[in-house]
Amino acid sequence: MKGIIVVNAYAQTKSELNQAIRLQEEFKNLQVQIEILPTDKIAVIINNGKLKNHFNEIDFCIYLDKDKHILHALDKLNIKLFNCENGIEICDDKLLTHIYLANNGIPMPKTIGGVLCYYPHVKYKKSILDSVEEQLGYPIIIKECYGSCGKGVYLANSREQLEQIAENVKLKPHLFQQFIKESQGADIRVILVGKKCVGAMCRQNTNDFRSNIEIGGVGKKAELKQSYIEICEKVAQILNLDYCGIDLLIDKNNTPLVCELNSNAFFGMFEQITGINVAKIYAQYIFDSVNN
Repeated sequence: MKGIIVVNAYAQTKSELNQAIRLQEEFKNLQVQIEILPTDKIAVIINNGKLKNHFNEIDFCIYLDKDKHILHALDKLNIKLFNCENGIEICDDKLLTHIYLANNGIPMPKTIGGVLCYYPHVKYKKSILDSVEEQLGYPIIIKECYGSCGKGVYLANSREQLEQIAENVKLKPHLFQQFIKESQGADIRVILVGKKCVGAMCRQNTNDFRSNIEIGGVGKKAELKQSYIEICEKVAQILNLDYCGIDLLIDKNNTPLVCELNSNAFFGMFEQITGINVAKIYAQYIFDSVNN
């Protein structure tokens, strides 16, 4: 069996490359040949009306980037993908994630889609911010729809801050979201493989409203209630995700709220903190899926 792991052409940090290296190690134990390829080696090329196929006889591809164009090209070439192209594309867009999960009984923070502006010189519409302010109250979370590791996530404690942040993000897809004060600086990161929960960790940041370990959060292993597990597994089913990380906020009623999803969630620190070999579980899942 042969497979490829696709990573971003500009990936440089240890955390960015850790997943690919760990998965390659675990696949080696299964006698599976794995090549790690940066995206510049498989750029989309269409010549004489035909899409170029860069590969010879591979059985699967683990796609650890977010370039939707290469992703859709691989799918069009009938290469078996983990995750599927639709799941990755939905998870990459925070607002699209909430839209696809809506009307499925999934508890989420109240979310309002930002209105995209195409004119840098035009001020963000006062009426939109009036509505956001009225529906959400302060503090208000503002998120750029694309971004990970806490990047592009802001907190407004006043109308002045809301206007300033809205101006800064108006040319980008963005959303406004309810602030869950009980989960300030804290959440639960749940990892799922094959649409089943394999483990969870609590993340706490006492110096920031964001819990991400990359910006100072501290993690510890967590045990999930059955109701939390059921919600997370339902989310993975809805979006048809072979692998994902789900971030849960806990409100005043101890209700888990699905805050964000990451179809390629980093698992380096998760493995260290929980002692769970995510790479081995995921590699075995892919091995069994391809063989079946």
